[in-house]
Amino acid sequence: MISWEIEGEEFGNCNCDYGCPCQFNALPTHGSCEAVVGIKINKGHFGDISLDGINAAMIVWWPGPVHEGNGKMQVVVDEGASDAQRDAIVKIIHGEETVEMSTVWFVYSAMCPTKLPTLSKPITLEIDIEERIGKIIVPDVFETTGEPIRNPITGETHRARIDLPDGFEYDIAEMGSASTEAIGDIKLSLKDSYGQFNKYHLSNSGPVRNAA
Repeated sequence: MISWEIEGEEFGNCNCDYGCPCQFNALPTHGSCEAVVGIKINKGHFGDISLDGINAAMIVWWPGPVHEGNGKMQVVVDEGASDAQRDAIVKIIHGEETVEMSTVWFVYSAMCPTKLPTLSKPITLEIDIEERIGKIIVPDVFETTGEPIRNPITGETHRARIDLPDGFEYDIAEMGSASTEAIGDIKLSLKDSYGQFNKYHLSNSGPVRNAA
């Protein structure tokens, strides 16, 4: 197995209500699961291939809960990546060179028998975890915006976090509100639904956590 490790920031949007039942081992709000995620790799490697500073994105869709499978996914890697870097990121997101079930990407890939061709596109990716603000733009594919959850009466921003000390994607994620319009091979239209802002640190054996 090729050794890999990446760390950085993520911003994602799915069709569930704020909080997303999947984070609590419950069924999705509307029965199905539709999502996009932007991935900023601040530091990383795949074997001896550096992945520092590369952005990627992913669109996923399932007709029911993720664990029932029959999903489809498409990966986008920033056009500035080399062929080797792009191939390495695709392998990571497709769950290759990874201990079984140890990362969220392994699970997603295993539950998506339909994998659409990887796209090489410019990716605009802005993530402010503390302020719960984000943007993902992939031309001709999808656009996502995120903002803080707001009090429906006063309009004031509301802060909530999910803490998963044994999670396979993140330890702590800030909750926000996000919207997506996807017009590519996988079409989505999400409005003011679950937004997630988090740091991640993953390897081929799962999350990297410092010992207490």
